[in-house]
Parts: sequence; C-alpha cells; structure tokens
Amino acid sequence: MNITQQAITGGEAPADQQSAFAALARFYQAFNGRDFALMQANWLPSPAASMANPLGGIKRGWQEIASVYQRIFAGPARVYVEFYDYSLHETPAMFVAAGRERGFLQIADTRLELAIRTSRTYVRQDGQWRQLHHHGSMDNPELLQAYQSALTPGRRAASHG
Repeated sequence: MNITQQAITGGEAPADQQSAFAALARFYQAFNGRDFALMQANWLPSPAASMANPLGGIKRGWQEIASVYQRIFAGPARVYVEFYDYSLHETPAMFVAAGRERGFLQIADTRLELAIRTSRTYVRQDGQWRQLHHHGSMDNPELLQAYQSALTPGRRAASHG
C-alpha cells in the first residue's frame, strides 16, 4: 500500500482525467471553489449516496447531501481543505481513498485550523467516477464544536453568547 503525502487541493491538472486521482482533484476543486455544479457532477445522483461529516448526522441521497454543500457554499464562512496522507484502494468498478484533510475555516476575524480524518468511496457509473460515500470526523472535540458552531445557523449565537 502506498501512502501519498502530496496534497490534493483541487488545483491539479491530472493527465488522466479518468483516474481516481482526477476524481478526487475535481471534488476538491468543487469544494474549495464553492462550485455547486461541479460538486453535483462529482456525486452519484442516487438515493444510495451517503455522507457522514463533521456537521453531524448522516445524509442519505444526493438531495440531503446537496443541502450541506449549499449551506457551506452560501454561508459567510470560507472553508478550504486539502487531502493528504492518503492511500487509494482501487478495483475496476470502485475505489476508496482514506486519509486526512487539513485546512481552515475563516469567518470574520475568526480562523480555525482544521484537521479531519476522511474517507471517500467512488463507483464507476457510465464510465465516470462518482462519489458514493464520504465519512469525515474530527479527533479534537473543541475543534469539532467550534466548526459546527461556525457553520450551523443559530448555533453561533447559542455557543458564543
């Protein structure tokens, strides 16, 4: 198993656009660029899609998952993450990427340095890699609470006031 330390930021231009690496690069391009259309193209448009991320709960199906990205992209916080310290486990029909994300959340004059354990599962549909599942978690409970408060309407006032 190869562990890759070089980060995927979304700024890459992979030579092989059909590769697992390219699918991951498109995800980070969509996320860091707040590009909802590109994010939608990265996910499997199916009720089978699921996401368990640091904002809490499990979202099932693209419509529920989309609501999380819409809230992040439309909100006042700027979130940037890059994927590193990862391994790829690939078959012809699917791949799993397991690693870490680092980055930041910036809102007004508050900046949180992010550290997230992350896995992403992709399946091949019509010759394209589409994300089927994402799981992200934070080890630091104080960071998790601050992150959730910054990105969840109503929690900011409750947790800071």
